[in-house]
Amino acid sequence: MGGCTLLIINIAILSASYIGITRSHPQCTDFYPPFEDVNLQFCSEYREFGCCVSDRDAALENLGQTILGNFPDDVKEECEHFLKDILCQECSPYAAHQFNMEGRSKLDWSDFPGLCTQYCLDFHGKCAQLIPYITNNRALLNASAVSGQAFCTAQQIDDVDYCFPSVLLDENFNDEVREGQIGSGDDCLCLEEFANNLRNPLALSHANDSTHRLYIMEQTGVVNVFFRNGSYLEDPFLNIEDLVYVSGRRGDERGLLGLAFHPIYAENRKFYVHYTTREGGVLHVRISELTSFSNDTNRADPETERILIQTEEPAGNHNGGSIFFAPDGFLYISLGDGGNAGDPFGEYGNGLNLTTFLGKILRIDVDRRDGLLPYAIPPDNPFVHDDPYMYFHEIFAYGVRNMWRCSVDRGDGETGEGAGRIFCGDVGQNKFEEIDIVVNGGNYGWRAKEGYSCYDRDLCNDEFLGDNYVDPIHVYPHSDGKSVTGGYVYRGCMYPHLQGLYIYGDFWNGRLFKLEESEGEWENKEICLGTKDICTGDLWNYFPENILSFGEDEAGELYMMVTDLASSTHSGGKIFKFVDPNKRGNPEECHVEPIPVPVFGSILPFQPSTEDYKTTTESENSWEEVKTTSTSKSNNIHNTPSLCLTLLTASIALIPFLSNLLEKLVITSSVLSLQSLSTAQSDVRQTSLR
Repeated sequence: MGGCTLLIINIAILSASYIGITRSHPQCTDFYPPFEDVNLQFCSEYREFGCCVSDRDAALENLGQTILGNFPDDVKEECEHFLKDILCQECSPYAAHQFNMEGRSKLDWSDFPGLCTQYCLDFHGKCAQLIPYITNNRALLNASAVSGQAFCTAQQIDDVDYCFPSVLLDENFNDEVREGQIGSGDDCLCLEEFANNLRNPLALSHANDSTHRLYIMEQTGVVNVFFRNGSYLEDPFLNIEDLVYVSGRRGDERGLLGLAFHPIYAENRKFYVHYTTREGGVLHVRISELTSFSNDTNRADPETERILIQTEEPAGNHNGGSIFFAPDGFLYISLGDGGNAGDPFGEYGNGLNLTTFLGKILRIDVDRRDGLLPYAIPPDNPFVHDDPYMYFHEIFAYGVRNMWRCSVDRGDGETGEGAGRIFCGDVGQNKFEEIDIVVNGGNYGWRAKEGYSCYDRDLCNDEFLGDNYVDPIHVYPHSDGKSVTGGYVYRGCMYPHLQGLYIYGDFWNGRLFKLEESEGEWENKEICLGTKDICTGDLWNYFPENILSFGEDEAGELYMMVTDLASSTHSGGKIFKFVDPNKRGNPEECHVEPIPVPVFGSILPFQPSTEDYKTTTESENSWEEVKTTSTSKSNNIHNTPSLCLTLLTASIALIPFLSNLLEKLVITSSVLSLQSLSTAQSDVRQTSLR
C-alpha cells in the first residue's frame, strides 16, 4: 500500500492547494469578455475595459436621471453617487460575478449588483428609498423594509470577493483587468457550439455576398445553409450523394472535400466543388462548377454541373481537397500525391513530376477558356511558357504530399499587411507535419523532403529541389501530433488579441496551436482552453478529439469542425466558434447587418447539445486524461491493487468537497486570506483534471 498511500497523500495536498491559487476572470452579463468603448460618458471609469457600449451607457444615465427626478434636491445630492455606482456595475468588467450569474440558473440571477457590507449599509442608511426604483426582487424589497442589515445580507453575492467597491481595490483583480486589456495573460480560449449532429463536416464557407450565410459541407455530398444564429434550412443547398464516392469506413479520405464560392457569387451564383467519384470502377478526383437557382439562391441546381478538371486517383487516400479563390480572382485547387505511402509512383513520385496534377496546387481562370479547355491558364502561372508536354501549365506549386486545408490571409484590416498569403497544412509521412506558405512556382520538396529533413536521400539534392525549394514556416514531430489540419489567420473584429495569429490543429490528437510572426520568424505555441469557471454559460472548454477542418465566416470569425468518430455515416460532428474570454472588440463596432435573403421552406432552430452530453463527455475525457497522465508518471499504477484504485477514485471525487470545506474555514479566519487563496482555484482544477 506504500505507492497507494503516496498517491492519496498527493491527492490530499492537491485538494488543499485546489483553493489556494484560483484566478479571477473578467466577464460580462452575457458571459463574454469585456471590451473598450472610449465614448462612455456616464460610466466613464469603464471606458478602457468594461461591458457597456455607448448606447447602453446613455440609457443608464437616463435611467439615473429619471429615478432621481422622483426625489427632492437633498436626496439627489446625497444619493446621486450611490445610484451611479450601482447602475454602472452593469458596465463593470466583473458584471457577471457582481450580479450573481455564474453557476446559477437564469431564475436565480440578481438584478441588483453585490455590494460590500459597509458600503451597502451606508447606501441603505442614506438612500433606501431608491431601492424600489432599482430592483424588482421581492425578497430584497422585503428585506429592505426590515432593516439595513437584513437588506445587505439578502443582497450579498455568492463570491464576496467581487462585491463593490472592494473589487476595484483587489490587486489580483486589477492584474487580471490589465492582462485582459493588453493580452498578457494565459490566452486560453473558449468555444461556442454552433452546429451538431453532422456527418464529418469538412468545410464551412461563405459566399462573400453580405448575407452572412454559412454553407456547411458534409463528406457524404451534402451542403446545408446556416444562418448566424445557428438556425438552418431544412432542405439542403446541394445534395450530390449520388455522384460522390465515399464509404462509411473510419478515416476514409474520399468524399465531398472542398467548396468555394465565386468572388462575385452575388451576381453570377456560381460555386465550385472538389470531390471523389467513381466511373467504370476507376476512382477520380473531380473539380466542378455549379450554379444556384436564380429565384432561390439557397438551393443549387445539380443539373448545371460543369466539370472543369477530372484526374484519376491511383489510391483512395491523399486526395487533397482544398479549393479557394485568392485576391487575384483565380481558383486554386490542392491535390494530394495519389495515395498509398511514400509517393511510390514513378522514378521520383507524383509530387515532383510536373506532368501530373497529383501532388500539386493548381491555379486556373474559371471566367475564361483557352481553346478546348473549360477554363483558361493565368498568364503568370510558373510554367505557362514551357513545353506543355513537359510542364502542365495549370501547376502553381508542386512537391506536395497531401495539403489538408488551405486558407487565404485577408490581411491586416488597417495596413493590409499579409493579404493574399496562402497557408496550407501538409500532412506528413512518418515523422513530421508542416505548415507552408504557398507561393507562385514554389517547390515544397515531397518526396525528397519531409518537413526540414530528407525523406528520399536519392532525391534530396539540387537537381530535384533547386532554387524553387521553399522551406515550411513550421514543422512539428509526430511526438506532438500525426496529422496536421491547416487553419486560418485570424482577421475578425471580435477578438483583438487573436489578430494576426495563424490557428491550426492536429486531427489525430486534437491539439490546437497558434503561429505568431515576428520579423519574418514564426513562433509556435499550443492553445489551451479555459477552465469551467471561465468558459461558463453556453461556452465550452473541451471538444471531441478529431479536428476535421477550420472555417471562417464573412466577418472573419473562426470556427472549428470536429467529431468523436471520423466516419461519414456517423452524426457526431460538431462545429464550434472560437471565443477569447479575455477581451473582445466593441460590439457596436463589430456589429454586422446581413442583407435579407428570401427563404422558401422551413428554417430549423439550433438545438444545443444537452447538458447530460456535455457532462458525460467532459467527465469521460477528464478521467481518461487523469489515467494517461498517471500512467506516464508511474508504471506501478498498472499493478496497483483494486482497493488502491478505489481509494484513488474516491480521493479525486473528494477534491471539490475538501476545497469547499477549506474555503469555509478560510472565510471564517480571514476574508483577506480567502481573496488571495481563491484567485487560482480554476488553474489547479485544470491541472488536476486535465
